[in-house]
Amino acid sequence: MHVLIMAGGYGKRFWPRSRDKNPKQFLSIFGQKSLLEDTVSRIAPLAKEENIFIVTNSAYKRKTIDLLGNIPKENIISEPIGRDTAACIGLGAVFMKKHDRNDVQVVLPADHLIENVSAFREVIKKAARVAQEKNCLVTIGIKPTYPNTGYGYIQYSTDKNESDNIYKVKTFAEKPNLETAQRFLESGDFLWNSGIFIWKIDTILNQIETHLPELYDGLMEIEKNIDKKNVGAVIKKVYSRIRNISIDYGIMEKAKDVYVIKSDFGWSDIGSWAEVHRLGEKDSRQNVIQGNAILRESTGNLVIGKKKLITGIGLNDMIIIDTDDILLVCPKSECQNVKELVDYIKRKGMKEFL
Repeated sequence: MHVLIMAGGYGKRFWPRSRDKNPKQFLSIFGQKSLLEDTVSRIAPLAKEENIFIVTNSAYKRKTIDLLGNIPKENIISEPIGRDTAACIGLGAVFMKKHDRNDVQVVLPADHLIENVSAFREVIKKAARVAQEKNCLVTIGIKPTYPNTGYGYIQYSTDKNESDNIYKVKTFAEKPNLETAQRFLESGDFLWNSGIFIWKIDTILNQIETHLPELYDGLMEIEKNIDKKNVGAVIKKVYSRIRNISIDYGIMEKAKDVYVIKSDFGWSDIGSWAEVHRLGEKDSRQNVIQGNAILRESTGNLVIGKKKLITGIGLNDMIIIDTDDILLVCPKSECQNVKELVDYIKRKGMKEFL
C-alpha cells in the first residue's frame, strides 16, 4: 500500500502552543515524539518507506524533512497554500500514481492519537482488502463513547449485508450541537468520522474527475510536469485557481460506493484542549497538570506550563496554557472557540502572537 499523511494544518484550537512556525503536528502532546512522528511509526510496518508520502505546507517542508529522516525527500510534497483535504489527497495520488495506479492509498491525518496500534493496523489491512476487491471508497468510523460535539459523524446502513463490521454509508453529518450528538449516540447507527480513508489510487482520481472536474484538470496539469524542474511553479499556479473543498463535501457525500468499517482502537483526533484533559493522567481531583503548578480546592482542570509556577484556588473545569509569551485561560466548555480567538488576533494584526 501507499500511505499519504496530511500534515499541512495549523491546529488553531491548540493555540498558544500551536503556532505558525510550530503547528500542531510537530507538538509532543503525550510522550516524547511529535504527533507526526507517531503517525509515521504507527503505519510503518504496513508500508515501505519509499511508499510513505507526506503532504505539508511549503513553510513546513524543511522541518518535516529534518524530522522524518527515513522518508525519501522526494516524498515530502509541499503545497504553496492550503486548499483543504480534496486537493491534498489528489496531489498525493498524482505523485503515487507514478509508482502504481492500482495500488491502495491510505490517507491519514498527522495529528491523531491511537491507543491500540495493533488493532488499528488490522483495521487498515482489512480496509485495504475491501478497497481492492470492491473498487470502492472506504473510511474508518469510530464507535462513539460520548456525545462529542467536536467530531463529524457517519451514519451507516443497519441492513448488514457485509461481514466483519463493514457497512454501507448512508450519510455524513457535520459537527453537531450537544442535543444532536446525544441523539446520534442513542440512535446506534452513527459513528465518529475519523478522517481516515482507504481506496485505490486510480479509484480516487476517477472520483475527483467525476465530482471535482476543475481540481482534476489541475492535477493532470501537475502530472504532466511531475518530473520537470518547474513542477513547483505548476503546483503554485494550479493552487492559485482551485477552490477550498474537503474530501467529505467534494467526494464522499456524492459518491455511491462508500463503505465504513466500524472500529474501536482507542482513537482521538486530539481536537481541543478539553480532549487533552480527557485523555491525560489525572490526580485525585481529576486535574491534569503538565509543568509546575499548585491547585487548591480545584477540580477537573488542565494546566500546562513551563518554568513559571502556576497557582490556583477554587478553579473548576478550566484550561490554563502558559507559554513564553502567551497565557490562555478559558473554561473547558469554551475551548472549541480558541480557533475564533486566534482568528480575532489575526484580524487585529498581532502576528507576533500567531
